[in-house]
Amino acid sequence: DVAKLKVAELKDELRKRGLAVSGKKAELAKRLSEAIAAAQQPETSKNRKRGHDDDDGLEDDPTPSTKKEKEVKAEEEDAEPTITSEVAAPASGTAAPPPVAAVKEEPTEAAVDTTLPAPVVTEGTRKAANDVDDDDDEDGFEEDQFGDRSRHCPYLDTINRSRLDFDFEKLCSVNMSNQNVYACLVCGKYFQGRGKSTHAYTHSLEAGHHVFINLSTLKFYCLPDNYEIIDSSLADIKFVLKPSFDKSMVQALDTSSKHARALDGTAYLPGVVGLNNIKANDYVNVVVQTLNRVSLFRNFFLDEANTKRIRNPLIQTVAELIRKINNPRAFKGHVSPHELMQAINTSSNRTFKLTEQSDPIDLLSWLLNALGRKLQRHDKSMIQDAFQGRMRVSSRKLPPTKDQQEVSGVKVDPNSPEYQTTTKEQPFLFLGLDLPPPPLFQDERQNIIPQVPLFELLNKFDGMTEREYKTYKDTFVKTFQLLELPQYLILHIKRFTKNAFFVEKNPFIVNFPVKNIDLRDYVDEAVRSDDESYCYDLLCNIVHEGQPGAGKGTYRTHVYHKGCKQWFEVQDLHVADVLPEMITLSQSYIQIWERVPKTAASGESQAKAETGMDTAADK
Repeated sequence: DVAKLKVAELKDELRKRGLAVSGKKAELAKRLSEAIAAAQQPETSKNRKRGHDDDDGLEDDPTPSTKKEKEVKAEEEDAEPTITSEVAAPASGTAAPPPVAAVKEEPTEAAVDTTLPAPVVTEGTRKAANDVDDDDDEDGFEEDQFGDRSRHCPYLDTINRSRLDFDFEKLCSVNMSNQNVYACLVCGKYFQGRGKSTHAYTHSLEAGHHVFINLSTLKFYCLPDNYEIIDSSLADIKFVLKPSFDKSMVQALDTSSKHARALDGTAYLPGVVGLNNIKANDYVNVVVQTLNRVSLFRNFFLDEANTKRIRNPLIQTVAELIRKINNPRAFKGHVSPHELMQAINTSSNRTFKLTEQSDPIDLLSWLLNALGRKLQRHDKSMIQDAFQGRMRVSSRKLPPTKDQQEVSGVKVDPNSPEYQTTTKEQPFLFLGLDLPPPPLFQDERQNIIPQVPLFELLNKFDGMTEREYKTYKDTFVKTFQLLELPQYLILHIKRFTKNAFFVEKNPFIVNFPVKNIDLRDYVDEAVRSDDESYCYDLLCNIVHEGQPGAGKGTYRTHVYHKGCKQWFEVQDLHVADVLPEMITLSQSYIQIWERVPKTAASGESQAKAETGMDTAADK
């Protein structure tokens, strides 16, 4: 059936018959139908001579008068009516001739193509402006005509890689459509379509820019000639647009200290690159930088097989941004999180905006919960495996005081079930640490910054320390006991206090070591195991500087790179080395700690003990 053949199959059939293969699909189908009809015509004429008289035969192109005479004759003789088509009914006792594939009756795609609307780009026919299918050669250009030019395009030297930026949303710069978008490799702008009357085609004629790439299929085309470019020198552009990582490249991120070099000559360390602050998205940048240092989180999104079948914009944009941050062959030493901001804005119902600064802990909590729910639908529990722990919470409601009972005129029994202790177990993604209240008066003689040890804040989770929590009418006393610690522990130091009028910032400095803190004492003895390690090393540290309130302060982060064993301070596009001693002097807000394996923790403790003994002996 000619109508069901594709363009490539039509051309193969025409080549077998020695016919031309140029033209559109409708012309190819018509040409093949005519060839089939011409090949069957001699056999049909031979069969007619065997079983038909000259009067019963059928002319190649019978006139309407001949048809009418045959019909009248058939009615008068009470015979079977003659078929009023271009093939007459055979006489009785003769073999039926094979059907003639006449061009007029063959349901080729020529009739279908002539009914399609013209590919004119308008707001009402934007979908039609996508014009052609990238896989089929239906655009009227001969494949053999451009076969050599596909591999020897004369315009490859016009590509300007320094102008290419694939970090922004894939939208046409003219009509803001996201359908069938191409990027001009000369100026870096995005346009829709590549056929005649499309924006990319018009741009190629007006600006003289001829090399384009489809942002979805990663195929290169030359316009306005409209042929595909096949050249191995363009592989670096494909890798920048869509980086891919094998196992060796993923392992090198935590073991290698090799720097890469951008097109402008600047050196950068893959995995520790600056993120562009478009408006007020520094709170997003610090969250992305910290999550990128979590190996389990990063490696999950670097493996394309984990997210290939998940059609969710948030997950896809997170995966693309993580791959671009760790790209060792990038054209520039920084990345823009524009696409991720758009996905976060849409998925959070505009809670987190590009133009308004928000709290990083709110974004981190929402992002981990959103990713966890969406991945669980596909039987993936990466978020829970990395960050989720368990704790036991004991809560007791305090009865009203005697003065309150006298004022209200209601006496309560403190032994009633309402005021008894209730205990439940619940999971957690991060632990909130309460800072002591700041001093009311400043010392006139010395400008002393208040400080508090981290272990004093962690006493909240020892199962004995009670904390009061007040609601608008009741007061509860709660105790917390850790039951299970996660692989990556997130600590939130509650530095801001909000009320109906303003936001206050607690200036306390938290003192902590950056390596080997032992949390064994905060885990319940009943579930504590001697074979399990409870030691953690600091991995990331988010700091707030400036006045409290949206837009009044800035966020920066300290991240640790395992390959070069060095700390870096990252604030938007600025990346610099930092000493570990300087990290403890900052006003920490969010910290991520990584659990150390038991062998490494015991070896480090033994090394410290030996060093201490040697020092004591020297003294």
